[in-house]
Amino acid sequence: MNRTDAILLARNLRANSTPAERYVWGKLRGRRLCGMKFNRQFPIEYKLYDDRNNYFIADFYCNEKKLIIEIDGKYYEDPHVKAYDQERTEILTNRGFKILRFTNEQVINRWEEVEQILEQVLMKK
Repeated sequence: MNRTDAILLARNLRANSTPAERYVWGKLRGRRLCGMKFNRQFPIEYKLYDDRNNYFIADFYCNEKKLIIEIDGKYYEDPHVKAYDQERTEILTNRGFKILRFTNEQVINRWEEVEQILEQVLMKK
C-alpha cells in the first residue's frame, strides 16, 4: 500500500469506527490519559527487505512513547487475521514500537483495568 492509499484507508476507518474504538477515543483524545497525545487510525510507515515503503494502520498511536493500541473484535479470531497480526507485531516491535492489544469486551466492560495498564506503560521513562 502506498502513502496515499494508507491515508485514505485511515480516513475511512476513522469515519467507520467501531463502538469500542469510539469509546477508547473518548478516553484518549485531547491528552486525557497521562497528558499524552494520541492519534487514531494512524498510518505507520515501515520498510521490509525490498526497501519499499509499507504501512500499517494503528487503531491508536502515541508517538512520544512509540505505543500502539489495538482494539480487537471477533474479526481477529480468524486464523488468517491472527497470523497477519503476529507478523505485523513482530515487524513493529523489531522497529522499537510497543503494542498493546485489548478486546472490545475489555475496553467497554473493564475500562478501569485497561486504563491502569495504559497508565503504567505511559508513565515508564
